[in-house]
Amino acid sequence: MLSVNALSQPLLADLLARTEEWKLAVGPGPQGIRVVDAGIDVPGSVAAGLAVARICMGGLGEVTLRQGGESDGWPTWIDVRSSQPVLACLASQYAGWSLSASKAETGGKKFFALGSGPARALACKEALFTELHYRDRPGPACLVLEVDSPPPEVVVNKVLHDCGLAPEQLTVILTPTVSQAGTTQVVARVLEVALHKAHVLGFPLHQVIGGSGTAPLPPPSPDMVDAMGRTNDAILYGARVHLSVDADDNAARALADSLPSANSRDYGRPFAEVFREYEFDFYRVDPNLFAPAEAWVSSLKSGRTWRAGALDLPLLRRQWLGNA
Repeated sequence: MLSVNALSQPLLADLLARTEEWKLAVGPGPQGIRVVDAGIDVPGSVAAGLAVARICMGGLGEVTLRQGGESDGWPTWIDVRSSQPVLACLASQYAGWSLSASKAETGGKKFFALGSGPARALACKEALFTELHYRDRPGPACLVLEVDSPPPEVVVNKVLHDCGLAPEQLTVILTPTVSQAGTTQVVARVLEVALHKAHVLGFPLHQVIGGSGTAPLPPPSPDMVDAMGRTNDAILYGARVHLSVDADDNAARALADSLPSANSRDYGRPFAEVFREYEFDFYRVDPNLFAPAEAWVSSLKSGRTWRAGALDLPLLRRQWLGNA
């Protein structure tokens, strides 16, 4: 059985060996765990964000930076691909583990984060893992939190308990969205967003054989909501995803037609604007919006490919480009 935690450990070792180069800080956290700061008290970098994205995919995905041409409409793009997209994206990369603590528990302020990365596959606290029929074998693990402060001791204790880890076996990487590393690792979820949408649509996950995706990489915004908006917009309006499925033409075409973000009632406006309108309540945003802009789905049974949706680079350029 493929182990997303074992496969990601060499990638983590490489990250730890290049902390000075990639502008990271490493230190002890609660109970003696290892904490990697990728953008809170240090600058972090795009290179670090790419490395974190590979770790998040459990060593089962390729994440690279590409220079776009004039016809691409944006200078820098992230390319993602995997021959094990379900394990890489849903069993590891997906930010689905809810971790929280009250003021009383922390002795200060409330804490909330969605955990992503291979450690999720040890805890298996989400119903998704029952559907995937996957639980990783015990061993050193890594968890990624998109936060602007370290996790409190009560949350660390929960992670250690649920994963069955000793403190020295756990590494937590902190990637605030307002940092370069944070923005990069979120945009690198382009393929994962498509896999999650396919799952929501009820498409049989075992029929997804391979996948790739690309999305433009904006600079981070110093404002948290705007930074979140940029990473979402990069995928909702700038992402192109290609899935290869072991399904007939009807199923492949239906998946292609249903995947794109244009199927949402909230499509057409910058995400930050939508989010503010809903008073920062994610649950009021139409779930259909969280999808790539353009979908290509190839049937491995017939060899035919279906395409739906389209990129909207003008919307992104109006938001990101100072002289648009």
